[in-house]
Amino acid sequence: MTVPHGTPDAPRIAVRGEAHLEVDPEIARLGITIASRGKDRRTALDDLTRRNAHALDLLKSYGDAVERLETGSFSITPELKEHGRGERVHAHHGRVHITVELSDFTALGELTTRLADQELTTVDGPWWALRRDSPAYREARRQAVREAVQRAKEYAEALGTSLTALLELADIGAEGPEPRFVGKAARARSMAYEADTAATPLDLEPQRQHVHAQVDARFTMAPPRL
Repeated sequence: MTVPHGTPDAPRIAVRGEAHLEVDPEIARLGITIASRGKDRRTALDDLTRRNAHALDLLKSYGDAVERLETGSFSITPELKEHGRGERVHAHHGRVHITVELSDFTALGELTTRLADQELTTVDGPWWALRRDSPAYREARRQAVREAVQRAKEYAEALGTSLTALLELADIGAEGPEPRFVGKAARARSMAYEADTAATPLDLEPQRQHVHAQVDARFTMAPPRL
């Protein structure tokens, strides 16, 4: 890209504006993996179907607190005997993965604990994030532009002059925790047993999100008297 050059009659100022915000997360994601194991394929499939239905019913019981619910990969895999001739199957393993997205964090600790208390269920998360259209991204961009203008004005004032026109404003990009996940997530794993009492809900503290925006700006200014 060709950068415009200033002239003695219209000197050019090039500056960069930046903004850094720290805001509360808007959503939390959980990854749920449900497993089963049976001597034959039908047993493994029936157990997996039952546990998957129970998990989905539990998630749906939280109503509007669950914004998104998706079923991902599903598999039934035979386990061959280590010793012996031929393809003799020792057992079958079933697995299904569910992704859930919540916006009501008051229900998150209880839901996570109840999911982890289910048979052969692994819970990964939570991963905290902002929505892609979060106002935090727009605010960061606005602040970056304001800083660029203010910085250019200060340079012009230091020369005893003022800005006259904006030549170019380049968006370097606004970065946040989306789409990557920041920080470590807790993992809760349940074993194949029936709990006598309900588990105590986890106390989960939302992880603050960092949003960063940058812009490059070029201005012209009135000729200073040097």
